Amino acid sequence: MEILLIIAIFVSFYVAWNIGANDAANSMATSYGSRALSLRQIILVCALLEFLGASLYGKNVVKTIAKGIVPIEALDPHLVVYGMVAALLSAGLWITIATYLHLPISTTHSIVGAVLGFGIAAVSQRHLEISMIKWSEVYRIMMSWAISPIMGAVLAFTIFYMIRILLFRRFDAGSVERIFRYLQVFTACYVAFAHGSNDVANAVAPLAPIFGLTAKGYYEIPREILMFGGLGIAIGVATWGYRVIRMVGENITQLTFTRGFSAEFATATTVLSASALGLPISTTHTLVGSVIGVGLAGGIASVNLKVVQKIIFSWILTMPITMFLSIGIYTVMVVFL
Repeated sequence: MEILLIIAIFVSFYVAWNIGANDAANSMATSYGSRALSLRQIILVCALLEFLGASLYGKNVVKTIAKGIVPIEALDPHLVVYGMVAALLSAGLWITIATYLHLPISTTHSIVGAVLGFGIAAVSQRHLEISMIKWSEVYRIMMSWAISPIMGAVLAFTIFYMIRILLFRRFDAGSVERIFRYLQVFTACYVAFAHGSNDVANAVAPLAPIFGLTAKGYYEIPREILMFGGLGIAIGVATWGYRVIRMVGENITQLTFTRGFSAEFATATTVLSASALGLPISTTHTLVGSVIGVGLAGGIASVNLKVVQKIIFSWILTMPITMFLSIGIYTVMVVFL
């Protein structure tokens, strides 16, 4: 059992590193696309703010993923450990593959699909009843996935449209853009903090049933675990995040400082609101929706629809892939361990 706990910690860090390499990179891609910050500056800012967001504000979403999908209190503790390790491994493997392919997938979709896969595997082995899976929570999470990119797009479109009406018509466009170059640094910090607060759960939530057990049940997780996840995300950004930063920042639409500011502010506001509600939404979905929103403000022709289609296709694949991977890994662990 002790070996499994060590494996769980290692795999959790691996997933956090992957989140930094893929998902956290999304949060800073618009700053790179508009050239508000250099790649080195982005990595430093992102690593610090991701760590702070995870450590200070990540607890609510951890609870949702850890105990909101599968009724872990009804399972033998050994099975819970197997299931959570299988979920982490499944999510981590798929995120690594997607990052290598430059695909900005949702790490939230990955871990939710993997945890659901563990629950379905437990049902197939008669450790749970299918009705015991918390389907209402699954539906609530999936609805938030549909709403978040739309909210990001509408908010980003509105912000950018207002900037054009209120500022571009009264002042020189070049002067406005220079001012928003500095403002975008603040929104870059805002979105990195918001991302850390929501997506650290994707790496450490499976550890909550293992290390967060109290006399009252699985409901608390030590802040050290949140800091651990935040550190992993920061290292992921620093070591491999540039691949997805370039993909999102350069290939969807041309980003100016005002467009980048609009997209980042809309994304961070949407994600931080979801964190407060304990909803594990996709920062990737939200940011891409926001980037599309500011692109549409300049006309549909300014959006690279082929890149958008490729991204949406990777989103559709993510949840079923991690779900089936988790079912397979969990089943092997139960049979052979």
